[in-house]
Amino acid sequence: MDAYQIRDIHLAPAGEQKIDWVSKHMPILNRIREKYGAEQPLAGRRVAVSVHLEAKTAYLALTLKALGADLAVTGSNPLSTQDDVAAALVRRGIPVYAWHGATEEEYFAHLTATLRSRPDYLIDDGGDLVNLLHKEERSLLPSVKGGCEETTTGVHRLRAMAAQNQLAFPMIAVNDAFCKHLFDNRYGTGQSTWDGIMRTTNLVVAGKTVVVAGYGWCGRGVALRAKGLGARVVICEVDPVKALEALMDGYIVLPALEAARIGDLFISVTGCKDVFRQPHFAVMKDGALLANAGHFDVEFNKEDLKSMAVEIKEVRPNITAYRLQDGRNLYLLAEGRLVNLAAGDGHPAEIMDLSFALQILSLLYLATQKEAGQLKAGVYPVPQKIDYLVARLALEARGVQIDTLSEEQNAYLNSW
Repeated sequence: MDAYQIRDIHLAPAGEQKIDWVSKHMPILNRIREKYGAEQPLAGRRVAVSVHLEAKTAYLALTLKALGADLAVTGSNPLSTQDDVAAALVRRGIPVYAWHGATEEEYFAHLTATLRSRPDYLIDDGGDLVNLLHKEERSLLPSVKGGCEETTTGVHRLRAMAAQNQLAFPMIAVNDAFCKHLFDNRYGTGQSTWDGIMRTTNLVVAGKTVVVAGYGWCGRGVALRAKGLGARVVICEVDPVKALEALMDGYIVLPALEAARIGDLFISVTGCKDVFRQPHFAVMKDGALLANAGHFDVEFNKEDLKSMAVEIKEVRPNITAYRLQDGRNLYLLAEGRLVNLAAGDGHPAEIMDLSFALQILSLLYLATQKEAGQLKAGVYPVPQKIDYLVARLALEARGVQIDTLSEEQNAYLNSW
């Protein structure tokens, strides 16, 4: 197997600069390095990492290495890999199998190469590593002891596998931790999605009608930032509780087909396929902008767009125009992939500091419990003590102190 598969090792200096910048803004990972570096708790353990491969992920990988892990790293999206960061990791002795703009065949070849490092543990984002192991690389399953999953889509896939008794090892649902979804999904996605859209389009948001499909934690964050930028916000939902919440948060709530007629900018963040398809495209305004912030590029049906278009062309980097028969143009951003990563730098460093601290501490917990024979195959929550530890470290890093309950108060709350 190749030692690495990247675009160009000579891009490393630019990647080093990016990594050095984020390292100064990820204080929780730095505290973890200080606490565990001498112990080397991951020494002798191989870890495969598949996360959006940019500077914050690189610092996660370097922190795992500082704790003793042998690593193999790949991306979790063909357009989110930054080639200079991949080169910088290779320069620092970590095998990387990824490059920006990989074809579907290349993308899965990179995942396969990463798995063939025969990892003991996985850090996955979206579930592609786990899925590939269970479908195409089953001979490697016996060596895998477990892993951690980063995002909502991946956790959904894991739970579906576990429900059918198909999951072969324990996985920690990092996405479900408070310090992940309350901050990464809401504030990270909320900010980075708009960063990707605004830098790509260079258009004003104020005064436009923004349609947000999905009012989970990511949708809440995207809608809140849209409102703050001066947009009129419409929410589309299938969950009546979330729809009611959106209504009481002050948003218009409409079915997607009605929203399609009035929207200027559409952002889908559901984790589901075909959220917007031919009937919706048929009634959208000329010039409507389409941006996906869900994990896979299936929320806007690209085949429907292609079949309806008489001309398809790139009109600006990361903007594809689909000119329809009646002369209308619909503009798809970043090929329908994650707009915040394919057309931006992803979540802020301080947000990913929380998520990646959870990943590392959950991996240490998993290794200890699994190797002690405590965890069977299945999906497990992040232990509350890890969640609270990460929150406390984040507060400390910001110079914030909070109160603690007295023994008498604790006794009162725990009595009946």
